[in-house]
Amino acid sequence: MPPKGGRANFASLVGAVGDNSPVDRKRTPAPTTTKTTIEPLEGQLLADVPVDQLIANPRNPRDELGDLSDLATIADRQLQPGTVVSRTAWLKLWPEDEDDLGAAQYIVVNGNRRLAAAQKYGRPGLDVVLRDSIAVDKGEILWAATSENIDRRDFDVLEEAKAVELMVSEFGSADAAAKKLGRSKGWVSQRRALLKLAPELQAALRAGDLAVRQARSLARVPLEEQVAAWEAAQNPDPEPEADAETAEPDAPQPKEPASKLEPVDKVAQALKRLGADPDVLAAAVRKHFTDDERRKLIDALELR
Repeated sequence: MPPKGGRANFASLVGAVGDNSPVDRKRTPAPTTTKTTIEPLEGQLLADVPVDQLIANPRNPRDELGDLSDLATIADRQLQPGTVVSRTAWLKLWPEDEDDLGAAQYIVVNGNRRLAAAQKYGRPGLDVVLRDSIAVDKGEILWAATSENIDRRDFDVLEEAKAVELMVSEFGSADAAAKKLGRSKGWVSQRRALLKLAPELQAALRAGDLAVRQARSLARVPLEEQVAAWEAAQNPDPEPEADAETAEPDAPQPKEPASKLEPVDKVAQALKRLGADPDVLAAAVRKHFTDDERRKLIDALELR
């Protein structure tokens, strides 16, 4: 049986000759063994590659891999193969990484969480697909790693911002990075702006205490004034209370006829009447909108 991982060793290919040959007993004996190595091909599925031959992408834009408990079943089965680049192809781009790669033969570009889960839960090998074609330049490697993670719930927005910034650097402009990611220029600009936040606000953003929309606004404030601006927004000056005895009740506002309402107001009224839950609304958008329309909707929401 050839060993797993796409390499096959062929031994004892030459039979005994010379005195043992029924054809010509005067022939000089041939070598008893010949060893041949077949290199895996581009796009080939390599089954059960030992995890000690795999290493996580040292250029991964993610800072943390998050909670791996959702991948605990990998101990018994792997539903999707990872994507790897060979050691040789990787070192052509980053020769300085040789010591960091250790004895690994493949670098995992997509599937680093699966690799970490395999190591944590005791799976000895992983199925991977060889894709040296993405190792044509550093930008393609970064794109492959970034595109897998964008929009994942466990990929926090600052990691996303850092990945976008790296892509802008590699591809030479924000426009080129936006085109490669299939995103709008505004989206790329918004993500990059988050890197201008003070460390305290970046920590609050990661913890969920600061909304992305508010963070983008604060990023436009001078760095030394950002924290104070955030605190002021959290604790606005209370409005003076009106005297209950002298205050006049608010006059009822007449309802505008539906025919005079703007389209936005009509949609808002319809949602209010339906009492639309965000999850239900999201399901409706997924069902009704195309992928491109959904991306435009997300960009439009973030711009407001």
